[in-house]
Amino acid sequence: MTLSDTINTDLKEAMKAKDQAGLRAIRAIKSAILLLKTQGTGDEISEKDEIQLLQRLVKQRKESIEVYKKQNREDLVQEESDELEVITKYLPKQISLKEIEDIVKVIISETGASSMADLKKVMPLAMGKLAGRADGKTISEVVKKLLSA
Repeated sequence: MTLSDTINTDLKEAMKAKDQAGLRAIRAIKSAILLLKTQGTGDEISEKDEIQLLQRLVKQRKESIEVYKKQNREDLVQEESDELEVITKYLPKQISLKEIEDIVKVIISETGASSMADLKKVMPLAMGKLAGRADGKTISEVVKKLLSA
């Protein structure tokens, strides 16, 4: 079952349950999928594209939450947090910081990286291996920490 199919099914369920936060989040995902389909070459959207799309939506929600917190808009913070919770359900299970470090250590040893100059060798491999299971910012921080040690 593709993400589009899952979204359509969940949209109907959210409508029946009158789940406003779920509706907003699912509609945002559906809209983003439609935009992605119309911008592309007409090919089917891959699972990797779907994960990147969801990660982008999560990142947008997190940035909005920060802005709303600075503006003391707790009502909007709550809305964005609710949507964030719904969107993250569609992402693969996120792995722990320890697991990220273990995977990055293996990549560093495989590539023979030893300093920050090797960052460009390690990051693409780490991002590819951890795509969808960890936030890019977290991966970057772990790689930098391990290369500078």
